[in-house]
Amino acid sequence: MEQDTKKKALRAITYGLYVATAVEGEHYAAGTVNWLSQASFTPPLVMAGFKADSGIHALAESTGAFAINTLAAHQKDIAQAFFKPTELVDGTLNGYEFEAGPETGSPLLLDLPSWFEARVTDVIKKGDHSVFVAEVVSVGVRYPEAMPLAMRETGWSYGG
Repeated sequence: MEQDTKKKALRAITYGLYVATAVEGEHYAAGTVNWLSQASFTPPLVMAGFKADSGIHALAESTGAFAINTLAAHQKDIAQAFFKPTELVDGTLNGYEFEAGPETGSPLLLDLPSWFEARVTDVIKKGDHSVFVAEVVSVGVRYPEAMPLAMRETGWSYGG
């Protein structure tokens, strides 16, 4: 398979950008992700691809839970803030305020338009990312008028 052609074909898949979060005791993980999709209406399932060596992967696997915080179209700077390792400083994650999710305790970022918490039902470990299938157990919308941030609009690419 020709590598440049493979990249172009796989990068034609459309993606949004999200901040995935999880917590275990005093250990927090947060990272920008884009491999996410709803997988079922009943029960409400999502599937998320987390990099195998990431903090979000480790905590989602050990706790069996995570949250997804959606980014608005104008929040590229927030997405970028979660490319780096997670830092808990003065009650913020990477400089952004959060609250504990009502069901899993996973961090919910206050500046982001919506969120959901999910409990892991299955993990498929293949390659450099694992696919987490999880049931949505709690949801919230802070800014219903917000348009979602799409990967293509950022000029970034992740895939291929």
